[in-house]
Amino acid sequence: MAFYHQIDMKKEHIEDSLEEMGDAFISSNTETPLRADAFDMSDEEKIQLIQEDVRNILNTLGMDLTDDSLKGTPKRVAKMFVNEIFSGLHPDVKPKASTFQNKYKYGEMLVEKNITLYSTCEHHLLPIVGKAHVGYISNGTVVGLSKMNRIVDYYAKRPQVQERLTMQIVKELQEVLGTEDVACVIDAKHLCVNSRGIRDVESSTVTSEYGGKFKDPEMRRDFLDYINLDTDFH
Repeated sequence: MAFYHQIDMKKEHIEDSLEEMGDAFISSNTETPLRADAFDMSDEEKIQLIQEDVRNILNTLGMDLTDDSLKGTPKRVAKMFVNEIFSGLHPDVKPKASTFQNKYKYGEMLVEKNITLYSTCEHHLLPIVGKAHVGYISNGTVVGLSKMNRIVDYYAKRPQVQERLTMQIVKELQEVLGTEDVACVIDAKHLCVNSRGIRDVESSTVTSEYGGKFKDPEMRRDFLDYINLDTDFH
């Protein structure tokens, strides 16, 4: 009971803080809008609170939560939110991108294409599913290939808008590699468009962010040619 009392106290504190803050958020063009107290609660405390909120939503919709299929849903959803699909909100899980000296003196662009991307639209909390294509030109430093995938995954695992996600990936790799010469293109389907509203199942959204040398039209064209190469080895 003491545990739940502590959660209630923290919930009241957060609600009071929100009223005081109004629309003032920690944000910039590329930063996810997080409150200053976003990590005051433990993950377990967040799961307990979200579990109750999901239970209230399902009850309001008229669902019978004593049914075997539904009674575990509130906790399952809460754990999924905190530990999986929104885990990229927490800086502690940010991937450590080790860099290495470019001993090969490779001076052309390196492109990691068709990186599978799962994210969540922050407007309707519905899935975003697609592919990210990331490229960079080394200025003496390289990064492990899998780290590029992990950076995409980290920033995707949070409530997102695709434009911000694209910019965050580029900014992170620029900082890791110490170069402005980074590019990213994302092509994704948004279920808030495909499964509700207009229900256009065929449309997808394409965003891009080009830094440094990739702002040059010829270099940008080369990058897009890399993306369009037929690399299906099946």
